[in-house]
Amino acid sequence: MLPLADEVERRLRARGLALTMGGEPTYVPEDPSGAEWNITAVGPTKLRCAYALARHLISHRLPHAFTLFSPGKLYPGETNPRWVVNLLWRRDGASIAPLFAREKSRAPSAASVRTLAARLSERLGLEPGACLRARDPFDPRRPVAVLPLDHDAEAGHWRTDRWLLHGRSINRLSLTTAEGPAGLRLPLGELQPQALRRALVLEVRGGTLRAFLPPLLVEPFAELARLLSEEALALGLARESRFFLEGYVPIDASSDWERLGLAADPGVLEVNLPPCPTWHDYDRWLQWLEEGAHGSGLRSWKADSARGLPGGTGGGNHLLFGGPSPAENPFFARPAWVASILRLWQAHPCLAYLFTGSYVGPSSQAPRPDESGRDLYDLELAYAHLAGLPAGDHRLRIGETLRHLHTDTSGNTHRSEASFDKFWDASSNVSLGLIEFRAIESLPHASWMSAVALLWRALLLLALEQPSPPALRRHGQALHDAFFLPSVLWHDLEQLLARLDAAGLPTVELRPPLRAIWEWRFPVLLDHAGLTVRRACEGWPLLSEVPAEGGNTSRFVDTSMDRLEFRLAPGTPRSGLSVNGRELAWLPLPDGSFGAGLRYRRTAWYPSLHPGIAPQLPLLVAFVGRLFALTADDPHLQATELRPEPGPPCRRADAGLLTYDLRL
Repeated sequence: MLPLADEVERRLRARGLALTMGGEPTYVPEDPSGAEWNITAVGPTKLRCAYALARHLISHRLPHAFTLFSPGKLYPGETNPRWVVNLLWRRDGASIAPLFAREKSRAPSAASVRTLAARLSERLGLEPGACLRARDPFDPRRPVAVLPLDHDAEAGHWRTDRWLLHGRSINRLSLTTAEGPAGLRLPLGELQPQALRRALVLEVRGGTLRAFLPPLLVEPFAELARLLSEEALALGLARESRFFLEGYVPIDASSDWERLGLAADPGVLEVNLPPCPTWHDYDRWLQWLEEGAHGSGLRSWKADSARGLPGGTGGGNHLLFGGPSPAENPFFARPAWVASILRLWQAHPCLAYLFTGSYVGPSSQAPRPDESGRDLYDLELAYAHLAGLPAGDHRLRIGETLRHLHTDTSGNTHRSEASFDKFWDASSNVSLGLIEFRAIESLPHASWMSAVALLWRALLLLALEQPSPPALRRHGQALHDAFFLPSVLWHDLEQLLARLDAAGLPTVELRPPLRAIWEWRFPVLLDHAGLTVRRACEGWPLLSEVPAEGGNTSRFVDTSMDRLEFRLAPGTPRSGLSVNGRELAWLPLPDGSFGAGLRYRRTAWYPSLHPGIAPQLPLLVAFVGRLFALTADDPHLQATELRPEPGPPCRRADAGLLTYDLRL
């Protein structure tokens, strides 16, 4: 893949474009059991997995990095905020809070907390006596110390404060009954209005000493982290074994600093990569993560328990493109490029369906804009407006034009194949100038994920050099019919690869990993006498609200339907094919071969559409005198002696479709 990557980077440099790319690969344990590895974001083992991966990366690849546990977002319907374990380091290699390697480490105690607080106060030049004891209502005997603390930037020194509660001087306070680190449970609302509301909190939790740093700018943050680590070392507390840093990442961390986040996300551990200036940097990160995952008991795929076949993690592997800074963002002054990108992606459904998970279509996590109830006329009008803008910085116009169109059916700006919720919204705090592509799943090999990222980067360049035509493709019913079939998707991808080749962007080394992804994504269930049966895409519909425990409601997706592709190899006679005694007629496919799709009901779990239609397994496939059965217990078609009762020919919902529906 290197010749293509080198050529892409050469052309971007020649145009003076600094196109950064980032990613969000996701990982699960080798045995992903429990709600936290299937449904919920947090759970009893995920944080341990995050620290295990962090330790491996620090030990083998990032010797100057240190970890910082931070509170994450609080999502509707979730009791507690999620979390993220940040890896922070300076680009110049300066060690801020090193990982201390000790064979033996002392267990922290109340004395450790008192000693660390006293030593730190002395080194920061604080007057003694400001440190308070805190009582945890969940565990009153647990040692917790609170040191009101802030850094005066103008004076250049640290300062503390004597806290008063209800106007009275205190030497002890009580934490709130919220969950989480003690640093997030301070009774700040009970302090005097003029009181300092930042504090360093030291606590012993789970056999380790935790230091929660207050919100600080980057230089005092680095100084405090360094002093804490030095004093912890003097107390015999090894970092990542007995001593952990917690708190907030400084908001002014400049390009001198790098950050990698390990975040709790539903069903997975999500990795937020730092912005990569080139594809080569992105590829290196994925290799390091694969190495770290293997060394810490994680992997980037899991088995589909319902169908018995391997699949992605279910958490995605989104790609984000932007610039090193708002001043250098390559999209802001090139709205026509943004329009060309979106037109190119709309023209080729393979980019939405081939590299994602099994969950596709309007109800998925990454619906295409023409699947979200948006009229193509509105999309064409918006893209044409952007393409016709004069020279200048149009970040706000781009964001306001697209964010209402690139959504899911409910209007969620995050759930879109090409999401602009991190692009530029003057009313939000996530205006990062990023275009996020979400129809990409984590794959079992880093080299495969790198291949997809290189394809995306090459296509972005192609959209810049060869602007896409203004008219969008009217896919019609083919979008959820023909383009759900593996052979049609590969044919669509071949057209894109041919365009790259013609543009001088060689894809010869890119094709093998892309083909391997296609084979993995659409596994062969039967290969017999020129007939190949593969798993195909299926669009699962969103169901109505269902009452849930606690008085809430939940929205379920109906996963009861599956789809297969039957395809004849070129030159194979079109012999009779039947399923469950019903004949399927061969239909011409876009690549010149013959085949057909078949939808069938696999399960009837509650809730689902059409509860009166029973599951249609086993599927009994007859071809050239042989019978094969697909059962719920085996993901592949196996030879069988079962003979179905003859029935009427299989029907399609419309004569123009390529897919038969066994329910009809």
